[in-house]
Amino acid sequence: MTKTDERQEYEVVVVGGGPAGLQTALYTTRLGHDTALVDRGGGRAAMMLDTHNVIGVTEDQSGNEFLGTARKQLENYGTDIYRDLVTDVEQLDDGRFRLVANDGEFIAERVVLGVGFNDKRPEPPLPRTGKGLHYCLHCDAYMFVDESVYVMGHSDSAAYVAMIMLNFTDDVDILLRGAEPSWSDETDELVRAHPVDIVEEEISGMNKRDDGWLESFEFQDGTVREYKGGFAMYGSEYNTTLFEGLGVELNDDGTVPVDDHGRTNVEGVFAVGDITPGHNQIPVAMGKGAKAGIAIHMELREFPKSLEQIRAEGAVEPDEVPGISPTLLDKAKQFNESHADD
Repeated sequence: MTKTDERQEYEVVVVGGGPAGLQTALYTTRLGHDTALVDRGGGRAAMMLDTHNVIGVTEDQSGNEFLGTARKQLENYGTDIYRDLVTDVEQLDDGRFRLVANDGEFIAERVVLGVGFNDKRPEPPLPRTGKGLHYCLHCDAYMFVDESVYVMGHSDSAAYVAMIMLNFTDDVDILLRGAEPSWSDETDELVRAHPVDIVEEEISGMNKRDDGWLESFEFQDGTVREYKGGFAMYGSEYNTTLFEGLGVELNDDGTVPVDDHGRTNVEGVFAVGDITPGHNQIPVAMGKGAKAGIAIHMELREFPKSLEQIRAEGAVEPDEVPGISPTLLDKAKQFNESHADD
């Protein structure tokens, strides 16, 4: 992990060390562009006790282990990784970007923001995230096949997640926790036509098993209901501050609209991962990061020169190639030599 207390210049600076940001940095580095990744730590992926739905990565690998392996890969290729929080970013007169972090500054030709969002947490009592409290239906529904499941919330999303869980189990409750349903009349008619129990009472207590997993909730009316686990559906808070400072357009729900390669409406600024519309899944985020990395390479690569450049500047001389910085050139040679016999 690199540390800095002075200004550093890069072709690409990626903000956010989740799967999307890591994948972007992997591509830009391997495609020959000096790249820094600035990661504050934490994030939704780091909270995972088990990694699901990532081909080649088994469930016994935690989110932190998954991310740690990725960071080591990047450093081996030559990405500079900083543990820091970017607090401000601005576009300079020359078109480059200045990023201000707690411990230093960065100048970049391209900025990639993979800053994601935070799940809104309900009030305690709650089980530990990953041991009875979950936020990703597509990640974790499989572990609740034929188990007792709750969905905590009162919105349309909560009602629909509860109905979707009927594909996996016949024992699903919606826990309103003393709140009135805020879902639509149509959703109310629909959810009450499915075999889902709607529990109105607030939770008064919680019991855990010896291994830390949720065992049951106690309710204010004195009832106790056992659950393997469930999902909290209270919405999301998108991390949009850096985008707003750059004048990037936002959707009404807080996501950032992008083209098929992660470009925002501000030239040179890319958004990847959960901050963009679509499924919030690790493989999806990685795909978005890969596409952004390739797009950035096609914008920044030295060769081929355009015909206009050749006519104005003359033919490319042998001493002008390869179009990769000496630092990354040395890193690539070391990497390839160390893997020559693999």
